[in-house]
Amino acid sequence: MASEPPSSAAEKPESPPQALSLSRHASAESDATHTDPDEKFALGRKGILVVFTLCVLTLMAALDGTSISVALPIMAEELNGTAIEAFWAGTSFLLCSTVFQPSFASFSNIFGRRPAVLASILFFCVGAIVSAVANNFTQMLVGRAIQGIGGGGIIALTEVIITDLVPLRYRGQYFGIFSAMWSIGSVTGPILGGGFAQNVTWRWIFYINFPFIGVGTVFVILFLTLKLAPSSLLDKLRRIDYTGTILFVGSLSSFLIPLTWGGVSYDWDSWHALVPLLIGVAGLATFIFYEYRYAAEPIIPPAIFVNRTASVSFLGSVLQGLIMWCTLYYLPLYYEAVREYSPILSGVALFPQTFTVAPSAIVIGILITVTGKYRWAVWMGWVLSTIGLGLMCIIKRDTSVVGWVFLNIVPGLGLGSLFPSLGYAVQASADPRNLSIAVAMFSFFRALGQAIGVAVGGVVFQNQMHKNLLKYDALAPMASAYSKDAAGLVQVIKAMPDGINKINLKDAYTDSLRIVWIVCCAISAVALVSSLFTEEYDLDRALETEQGLDKKARLESEKDLELNADRGVNQAAPMAW
Repeated sequence: MASEPPSSAAEKPESPPQALSLSRHASAESDATHTDPDEKFALGRKGILVVFTLCVLTLMAALDGTSISVALPIMAEELNGTAIEAFWAGTSFLLCSTVFQPSFASFSNIFGRRPAVLASILFFCVGAIVSAVANNFTQMLVGRAIQGIGGGGIIALTEVIITDLVPLRYRGQYFGIFSAMWSIGSVTGPILGGGFAQNVTWRWIFYINFPFIGVGTVFVILFLTLKLAPSSLLDKLRRIDYTGTILFVGSLSSFLIPLTWGGVSYDWDSWHALVPLLIGVAGLATFIFYEYRYAAEPIIPPAIFVNRTASVSFLGSVLQGLIMWCTLYYLPLYYEAVREYSPILSGVALFPQTFTVAPSAIVIGILITVTGKYRWAVWMGWVLSTIGLGLMCIIKRDTSVVGWVFLNIVPGLGLGSLFPSLGYAVQASADPRNLSIAVAMFSFFRALGQAIGVAVGGVVFQNQMHKNLLKYDALAPMASAYSKDAAGLVQVIKAMPDGINKINLKDAYTDSLRIVWIVCCAISAVALVSSLFTEEYDLDRALETEQGLDKKARLESEKDLELNADRGVNQAAPMAW
């Protein structure tokens, strides 16, 4: 474990003791750019184009991850699929995206960032084609799974590449930009998906990806030319952690799959849910033991967890993902079931929360760059999240539009603040040799939290809904059936005639969701307490990377700085491009 936090600002810890020059390539030290507070930084024209490319790919992945949700009923009807098949068409993307993120980061260290990104785009493209032409749900599930693999690679590598381009002090603003792209894609995805499904065809949900794929591929080939020490293909293949990769992907899949179908396809206490869950836990324990004792170049180095700040921040990432996805999954159900909004209008109703996440992430990233401190942002983010989730517990069946709009702003600000601040904590405390994996694991843990969040929310909702329905004599006989699936209950409520039974069912639905918010509030409070163990590391550190921009691009950046200096441009601004 790391040492205790310093008692004063003057005694803040130095960079991690392991953060010396990279041992594998001695040339890395000469290429490092030391980030002095008075030293200026400019990304350069080529770097800006790389960031633009990553923004396009992030927006594409976010759109595809959420656009299918509101179109599933129409797709199920056209493809003659069951409700379970439709459910898996939406879930398979998230599962595969989560499971393969660490693998892509590891492969990018071995084969280079550009080949890994191109491979991600290829998976995504193939999956989009298969899904677009699918004639049954078997083909749809295959396509969505392949797309999820590519989407996971894009998500992980986007943040990794920024660590190759930008010194630590200046990264927050770029992570804020990517958070904005993700928020825009996540919010507009259901709106586009619903519009395509209702007015054109649901296949356009996948056709719309092709322009993004084309632009992203061309720009990656032209501009993402990061240097990498040469080695033979045989040497690269030898560096792959085959056993660790198989153990990790298989065990995590076995763990996550029952989390998604527990309480929906099978009861939580059935062997269908318990057996794969236990196998997954045992497999992950075996994976950890193998990585620690036997792996020569582990896919997930155990060293990234020995630092207290990193461990606490990884935990925070899981809990942030859990809370955010639990909120974004169940809040639209409130609008659809209780307010009886259409799927598109429900997506619009999420704006007070989703459109506060991106601005707060950008602003916090810039403020951390200016101040050189990040702990205050972590603490503020968890405080706002805890208060905001507590305020959401006030929402009732007849809460006014103005009321729920303002109640949803606070948690959006808090959860948005955590994107750059937790990322800074992970990176500032990481050994430069393991930085790319640490960044990828930060993204992975957030995705893992998202997968767990839906399951946690489902368990809480089912138990509370069953309990609430037993209070009403007319609804008690349907308690078991109605409480099984929060999403399926939306159509039941909308189909009911107006009357006391419908009002009681809406009250039971709202009260159940309020317990979900209470649980999320408690989880946020736990995360707040754990964040107090975060240490403050120096952000003015050298940019140490094995895969930075080539020499020509670095010269362009220096030339841009000189030109700006000649023109009297204030280069100390956070967005100094």
